[in-house]
Amino acid sequence: MNAFEIDAFEFCRTNSSREGVTPVAEMTRLGKECADTSGEVTWKVQGGSSKQGYPQMRLTVAGNVQLVCQRCLAPFGYQIDSSTVLMLGKDDADADEIEAIIDDESIDVIVGDRSMNLMDLVEDEALLALPQDPKHETCPDTSLVDSVKSEKPSPFASLKGLKTN
Repeated sequence: MNAFEIDAFEFCRTNSSREGVTPVAEMTRLGKECADTSGEVTWKVQGGSSKQGYPQMRLTVAGNVQLVCQRCLAPFGYQIDSSTVLMLGKDDADADEIEAIIDDESIDVIVGDRSMNLMDLVEDEALLALPQDPKHETCPDTSLVDSVKSEKPSPFASLKGLKTN
């Protein structure tokens, strides 16, 4: 059994916990979303039960990754800091039923497995924590964007002469 593979239901029943630090380079899907694969993600998974008695895991991820600014196309550091509660159902029907019973948008109900890979959950949470449209707060160098704007005249500039008073 892989060190990161768990029986999700047993993990929750025994209130187990795992934590670690994983380089972005080892997370293929996350690495594809980043400017480079430097950085690492610190994570922790804690098993337990909800107040309704359903198995659940609290998953937290944090770390710094390099993203590409969609405004200036330069890389920048982005701080991931996310926490979620994952409640487990035995199958799709059970998960749907649990979701209807708890009626809480802050809790994700997933189908649990007897051989679940924790790293897949960690990588999923890190991906969900990324902004959809990553940008610097203030771009450090806008000369490239400004040069593109100034080189190309507006397609509507010629229409200005057609305007009648």
